[in-house]
Amino acid sequence: MNLLEQLRKMTVVVADTGDILAIEKFTPRDATTNPSLITAAAQMAEYQPIVDETLLKAKEHLGSGATAKEVVSLAVDRLAVAFGLKILNIIPGRVSTEVDARLSYDTAATVAKARDLIAQYEAAGVGRDRVLIKIASTWEGIRAAETLEKEGIHCNLTLLFGLHQAVACAEAGVTLISPFVGRILDWYKKKTGKDYPPSEDPGVISVTRIYNYYKKFGYATEVMGASFRNIGEITELAGCDLLTISPALLQELQSTNGELPRKLDPATAASLTIEKLTMDEVTFAQMHAADAMASEKLDEGIKGFTKALETLEDLLSQRLARLEGESTLTHAAEELFHVYDLDGDGIITREEWLGTDAVFDALDANHDGKVTPEDMGAGLGAVLHLAKAR
Repeated sequence: MNLLEQLRKMTVVVADTGDILAIEKFTPRDATTNPSLITAAAQMAEYQPIVDETLLKAKEHLGSGATAKEVVSLAVDRLAVAFGLKILNIIPGRVSTEVDARLSYDTAATVAKARDLIAQYEAAGVGRDRVLIKIASTWEGIRAAETLEKEGIHCNLTLLFGLHQAVACAEAGVTLISPFVGRILDWYKKKTGKDYPPSEDPGVISVTRIYNYYKKFGYATEVMGASFRNIGEITELAGCDLLTISPALLQELQSTNGELPRKLDPATAASLTIEKLTMDEVTFAQMHAADAMASEKLDEGIKGFTKALETLEDLLSQRLARLEGESTLTHAAEELFHVYDLDGDGIITREEWLGTDAVFDALDANHDGKVTPEDMGAGLGAVLHLAKAR
C-alpha cells in the first residue's frame, strides 16, 4: 500500500493548491488556497474563462464610472470565491479562502473582509460550514478570528510558527491552525547551515509540540501541518489532525510504498507532562519578541502574501485592459461592417469596399474576395495598425 493511502487512514489530507485538475486527481477532503496559488492557476489557459468572467462581472457590478483599480480590487475577492466554489464542487469538505494579508494588523478590517467573503459564498448557496477564512496569526488577526467564530464564521489561522500563537488561537476558539513546517526548517537551515533528518526537523518538532499541547488540554482547535519541503516531514507527522500538501508531494506519497507508522496520537499526548500557559496580549508580545524565528517568519510571510496579492492584482489589471480592448474592437468591428455592407447580405465584397485595397486585403484573411463579420472582428487590430503606419 502506498504512503498516501496509509496517511489517509489516520490524517485528513488537504490539497494545497488552486489547481482544480490537481484536486480532481488526488481527491482530498479539503482544499486550501492563497493568492500565490490563485495567481498560478489564473495564468493557466484552462482557467482563463473563470478569470475573464469574474473581471467582467466585477466591472458590471461597479458600473461604467469605476476605475480599473476598483474593478480589480473587487475581482480579487470574487476570484478567490469563484475558485473556492469550483473546488467545493469536487471535494466533500471545506475550502480555505484568504483575507487580504495587508489587513493582518487591523482587526476590524479583517472582520469586515471575512464577512464579505462569507456573504459571497452564501449568495452562491454555500453554507458557512464548508468555508474556512484564512487569517494571519497576528494578535490582531486572532482577535478577529475570535469575533468571527462567535458568528459561526470558521477560521484557519495561517503563518503560525510559535507555541504562543497556537495557544492564543486555541483560547480564542479558532477552528483550525496551519503551522508552517517547511518555513521553520528554512529558517533553521539558514541560521545553522545544517541539514536536518525528518525526526529532528525543527518544523516537525514545533508541530508535534503544538499537537501534544492541544490534545493534552482538550482544545477543539484542529492542527493542520502546512508548507512541507519533503515527504519525510509529512510521514513524521502522520496522525496529525490534517496535513495540507502540494500536488508534487501528494504524487510522491502516492508513488512510494512502505509501512507508515502513526507518529502523533491523542492518547500519547494525554500522558505527557506539559505546562499549561495562559495567553494575554502582553504575554503574547513578550513570547513573540523572544522567538526570533516566529517574529521573522511571520513578518516575512505577511510581506510575501502581500507581494503575491499585488502580483495577482497586476495580472488582473493587465487582463482587464485586454478585455476592454477586445470589447472596444468588437464594437468597432460591428459598426464598421454595417457601414460597408451596402446590400446588407452579411458579406462585404471588394466592389462594396470603399477603403483602400491594402485594408481590404488585411481583412480578407483567406483571400476569397469576401469579408465576413468574423473577418472584420479578427482583422480590425491589423487594420488599425496599418492605418497608424500610414
